[in-house]
Amino acid sequence: MKNHWYLTIASILLLSFTSCQSEYEKMEKRELASGKVVNDLFFGLELGMTQKQFFETCWNLNKEGVLTNGPTELSVQHSLVFPSGNPGKMRFYPKFDEGKIYLMPVEFIYDGWSPWNEDLAVEKLREDVVKLFEKWYGEGFIEVSNEDKSQIAYVKMDGNRRIRIFKKHISAVRAEITDLPIQRKISQKAS
Repeated sequence: MKNHWYLTIASILLLSFTSCQSEYEKMEKRELASGKVVNDLFFGLELGMTQKQFFETCWNLNKEGVLTNGPTELSVQHSLVFPSGNPGKMRFYPKFDEGKIYLMPVEFIYDGWSPWNEDLAVEKLREDVVKLFEKWYGEGFIEVSNEDKSQIAYVKMDGNRRIRIFKKHISAVRAEITDLPIQRKISQKAS
């Protein structure tokens, strides 16, 4: 009889713990536990790629006209048409750990953005980026937000690779593609 109560209480605690986990926490736990390693970024770039490989790939894509230099010294730029049909820019430059890419921040903007043009509002840009990334990485992005929904991000995980898409400021959307286990290791070293 005593074992029955312990088992019942343990089951209730386990059930309440798992139900308290957010959809994102469940996804992260499931994907990291899968052991899958997914390193694909875009344009032949990959997480884990060395600095030398990154520069060689970008140089070759520059010669083909796919990529150009961005507006700052540390950015690569690609012109594209979003799923909505609006033209825009994609700018990126990775972060390296031990000479290898572990984080690829990407910034997206619409060409011709202005604060009074509602057709090019940042919320529409965020929708466009999510649709673009669903074409590139597949469906499965979930919305994650704080309680008052003032900060909204769309997140997807495939094994070790986490993709987050969020509003950076009034005219730009940022995406971060991360090798999550490496990023956690770097964060632990820093603290």
